Amino acid sequence: MRIHLQRLPHALDLPLPAYATSGSAGMDVHAAVTGSVTLEPGAIVMIPTGIALAVPMGYECQVRSRSGLAAKNGVFALNAPGTIDSDYRGEIQVILANFSKKPFVIERGSRIAQLVIAKHEHAEWAVVDELAATARGDGGFGSTGVHP
Repeated sequence: MRIHLQRLPHALDLPLPAYATSGSAGMDVHAAVTGSVTLEPGAIVMIPTGIALAVPMGYECQVRSRSGLAAKNGVFALNAPGTIDSDYRGEIQVILANFSKKPFVIERGSRIAQLVIAKHEHAEWAVVDELAATARGDGGFGSTGVHP
């Protein structure tokens, strides 16, 4: 699949999003910040990526956390997966949150999130008086327990 990508003027020197390995589902995306940005503990920032996309109709681009940033630094892409809709043409920005107790520095070019292209369907609602029964029923929020 080919997706049109526009490099914005403030990111012409940065790498394009890319898969780290042949088995990767997500492409790493880079921070298009000027200088560095310090993400204080508990803080939330929007980091520009310097790219805009034309995602084909019937697909979305999901913005997700990078597992290493989350596990090693407590830095997550908030609202993940975030959705870039097929009709959005603006710059992709990543909402990052620092859940650690230490400041985290984001440098220009840092790999801050990953992008996953996913197919989706449009649904139509069928209003019914009653839903089909299941063994679980309306049990939710931990009703199946933690241990097998």
